[in-house]
Amino acid sequence: MKELKINHLAVLVAVVLQFVLGFIWYAPLFGDVWMDMVGLDMATLEANPSAGPWITNIFSSFAGVYLLAWLFTKMGTDSLGKGAAMGFLIGFVFVLLAEMTGGMFAMEPYGLAWITGGFTTVALTLSGAILGVWTKSK
Repeated sequence: MKELKINHLAVLVAVVLQFVLGFIWYAPLFGDVWMDMVGLDMATLEANPSAGPWITNIFSSFAGVYLLAWLFTKMGTDSLGKGAAMGFLIGFVFVLLAEMTGGMFAMEPYGLAWITGGFTTVALTLSGAILGVWTKSK
């Protein structure tokens, strides 16, 4: 079995595509519903611009994709299908189900977990597919 190493360019592409997905997910697809569920409106967002969420988003996106890439090198994940499946399972089990459980205890709208956890699950599935198909060997 060949020994895999992290493809840093694939990580960068996966992170960029996560941001593209985020802009689509939280704007035309679910933006209005999400803002309503969390009690935000455009006026509030525009009146309180902050770099903090964006800095955190960039850091957490890179951290998550690098961890996924590292796991793939240890697991020998070297195909689109295996990568997408692992990304989906990690997103669904560790993020979506946790968001759903926490949201239910916090009495948040049920659909909020599907929007926020669903985004991360789709993003990790996409990232897993990219990392799985775009491998490097030592």
